[in-house]
Amino acid sequence: MRRSAFLIAIATVAPVGALAAQQRVLTAADYARAEKFLGFNTQPLVSNTGVQPTWLPDGRFTYRVRQPDGAQPTFVVSAKGVKTNCTATGASCPAAEAPRPAPRNRTRAPEVLSPDGSKAAFIREWNLWVRDVASNQETQVTADGVKDFGYATDNAGWVHSDRAVLLWSPDSRKIATFQQDQRNVGDMYLVRTKVGHPELLAWKYPLPGDSVVSMIHRVVVDLSGTAPRVVRFKMPADQHRSSVCDHIACGGKLADVEWFPDGSQVAFLSNSRDHKVATLRVADAATGDVRDVLREEVKTQFESGDGDQNWRVLPASNEVIWFSERDDWGQLYLYDLSTGALKNQITTGEGTVLSVERIDAKTRMVWFVAAGKEAGRDPYFRHLYRVGLNGKGLTLLTPEDGDHNTSLSPDGARFVDSWSRPDLPQTAVLRDARTGALVTTLEKGDISKLVATGWKPPTRITVKDRDGKWDLYGLMWTPTQLDSTRKYPIINYIYPGPQGGSVGSRQFTPSTRDNQALAELGFIVVAIDGTGNPTRSKSFHDAYYARMGDNTLPDQIAGMKQLAARHAFIDLDRVGIWGHSGGGFATAGAMFRYPDFFKVGISESGNHDNRNYEDDWGERYHGLLVKTGATDSYDAEANQVFAKNLKGKLLLAHGTLDDNVPPDNTYLVVDALIKAGKDFDLLMIPNAAHGYGPASNYMMRRRWDYFVQHLLGATPPREYQIGPK
Repeated sequence: MRRSAFLIAIATVAPVGALAAQQRVLTAADYARAEKFLGFNTQPLVSNTGVQPTWLPDGRFTYRVRQPDGAQPTFVVSAKGVKTNCTATGASCPAAEAPRPAPRNRTRAPEVLSPDGSKAAFIREWNLWVRDVASNQETQVTADGVKDFGYATDNAGWVHSDRAVLLWSPDSRKIATFQQDQRNVGDMYLVRTKVGHPELLAWKYPLPGDSVVSMIHRVVVDLSGTAPRVVRFKMPADQHRSSVCDHIACGGKLADVEWFPDGSQVAFLSNSRDHKVATLRVADAATGDVRDVLREEVKTQFESGDGDQNWRVLPASNEVIWFSERDDWGQLYLYDLSTGALKNQITTGEGTVLSVERIDAKTRMVWFVAAGKEAGRDPYFRHLYRVGLNGKGLTLLTPEDGDHNTSLSPDGARFVDSWSRPDLPQTAVLRDARTGALVTTLEKGDISKLVATGWKPPTRITVKDRDGKWDLYGLMWTPTQLDSTRKYPIINYIYPGPQGGSVGSRQFTPSTRDNQALAELGFIVVAIDGTGNPTRSKSFHDAYYARMGDNTLPDQIAGMKQLAARHAFIDLDRVGIWGHSGGGFATAGAMFRYPDFFKVGISESGNHDNRNYEDDWGERYHGLLVKTGATDSYDAEANQVFAKNLKGKLLLAHGTLDDNVPPDNTYLVVDALIKAGKDFDLLMIPNAAHGYGPASNYMMRRRWDYFVQHLLGATPPREYQIGPK
């Protein structure tokens, strides 16, 4: 009683007006000023960037870019680099002479056009059909497809659609695909909210540790005869796995499959369920006979490229280009296609080959994109190179210190190079593909209107990882009117490995998410690519293999401490963190595992327990689930296990129709927090998928409000609406 009386007395004499004065109030004008730095406001202020060439059969190409006056003319560039504005001259603009399918029929699923444009393949009722483009006649080419055991079906659990997954032969007479068996695979369920009875959504979604997962029976559909013929490969069913992504359809096409130029054989990769073993095989398209060429086994997980496989068959010389990280870097090797014997290593040294762009069998040259080969540069910057298949004559074709986005001409004689950095807008040039010599400059990005608004680029930063072993690279956003004598809370935007990183593309963009907008509200915002993300060395990528709960968090902490030591305006007593998807997983983990460092977190759509996420992702980066008594190898990586440690303010958000990361991932954390008696905030967005769709701006505003209130210690404006005005 005496204690209560004392507290009442203190409250009575406290200067209420003084306390109120300490609470900063942000207005709608403050939010509107921050909103000016979002993409829909900044992008129109940038011109002469984003060159994306469309190559024509005669060696010319066309492209369109926004001009300073807002116009978007079409330019035509000759093989010699002469640029003409076709609309200004009154001439009709040429178009790429690639045939296109007829407008989609509502009863027909998305089509895959043959190389010659004469046919289009699609799925109907679990079977594969082909439409003749000229006559519009449809032919059923498989007959035994049934529910959950259909042909060319696009279902990896986290993605499911009615498009067909297949690869046409170069002569447009055959199709390489599969019959996918998911009949006994477990289901995923979501419920659509509406007036009246809710709608139950269900589809096949295998999970780590499931005894039955999706399997594919490989086939070739031969259309060259009087009637379609299905040729089954003479081998057991393959795992639904690729060496490129956590699906067998990567970048919109069937992965790890390549036709011989004459359509007689199909090369493909069989990948083990745990991604540790990759076997290159060749199948006879007429008989289905299969032979093994070579096999590689690794301790963690085998990869063969960034977005597309880097292995290539060279039937004319009876060789195969193979990709391996056996020397800790992604390198190219040359093998005998018949015996599987190694002939020589093609690329060497530091730096990882990301993509094979072109192979010239006559000159025995290969063009490839790599990162990290140029000393003293950001190791994520991409450069184009040329080298002989004998490993000699390595030539850098893109010399500038920046990230290069390149496009080779169909004949391999020239390429368009659009290069930039986060702090430098794009310059687009045409170069000679053999020497890298400049042919002409196409465009130079103009950001004068953007700079006139007070915009400034993010600061490129370099810090050391947790152990001081590796350099880590990132970006830092500060208020445009930074007062270096003040202390600012710091917000860590996180998207950890192993699929990507927090920074994302190294190409110039006037707005990266809402990072600068958040900074304008009174924060320092950082994105640091910690250990575990790809495109660097194998050891860097595998830094926390099988320990997914690590989420590069020790690297983030180490990096922010180093930045605070350099910049007195960073306040390490007020640290926030947010992320989406894998970043949501990392954010909640940060709040639970390092509760004394991270004070405020916003976790969006996190895969908090990878036993509740699709099988391929977890088993690729964590390994197969192994049970030991009452626990298993995934248990210690799940966020709900550590939820009881929460000390700060945490906002959890998820869409109720998220068919990528199902919302029960967040419900598991919610349940654990409730049982631990913890206070937290929860925002479930009805009928929203993984990216929140129309509610994304609402989520952004709630994110701003949460950091302003709990990290800045201010009052946000009430119900501000973000969006074009």
